[in-house]
Amino acid sequence: MRCLAILLFFNVVCAEQPAEYSPVAGDILVQSFPPSDLTTAIQSCTNSVYSHCGIVEMKDGKWIVIEAVGPVKETPLTMWIKRGVNGEILALRFKEQYTVKIPEFIKSANGYLGRPYDMQMEMDDEKIYCSELVYKAFNNVYHEEIGKTQKLGDLNWKPNEKFIKSVEKGPVPLDRIMITPRAIAESDKMTVVFTSYKLGS
Repeated sequence: MRCLAILLFFNVVCAEQPAEYSPVAGDILVQSFPPSDLTTAIQSCTNSVYSHCGIVEMKDGKWIVIEAVGPVKETPLTMWIKRGVNGEILALRFKEQYTVKIPEFIKSANGYLGRPYDMQMEMDDEKIYCSELVYKAFNNVYHEEIGKTQKLGDLNWKPNEKFIKSVEKGPVPLDRIMITPRAIAESDKMTVVFTSYKLGS
């Protein structure tokens, strides 16, 4: 019976995370959401397969991801991975000089829990989108940018003009400053510790 209990415990622990990826609190995960008008627009505007990202946290002995999807919320890691296209992820880990403040970084991200999702991708605090959550949580603690912000007009917006106008209910805000999942994925503050993408991008 004791051996059976140990085996069951081991199986539960292993089920909490993919075998290929060993999570660490503060890791940033990037993925491709299933096709939708919004996902297609994000990927097309940024010329990238990436459309979503979140922050890894250990809570009550389980790995979760803090993410802005609907409201900012916590999602079990295994569920988060399975929800993406083909279960593929890019896992990024902060370089050594940033690790001391990881608990503060996670606490900062948790401060946005419950905020509604921002379809307009604005950088105010009233509503939050996925890469904005990562960007602001980092900036609040380190007072640095985690990725390069860009104007919407500098992205590949033209093929997505109709969708953007439907979201804005008006003209395309070309001067709007944004932080994209691709920009987070390309941050020089982190290194890639795991990727299941064949091309890693």
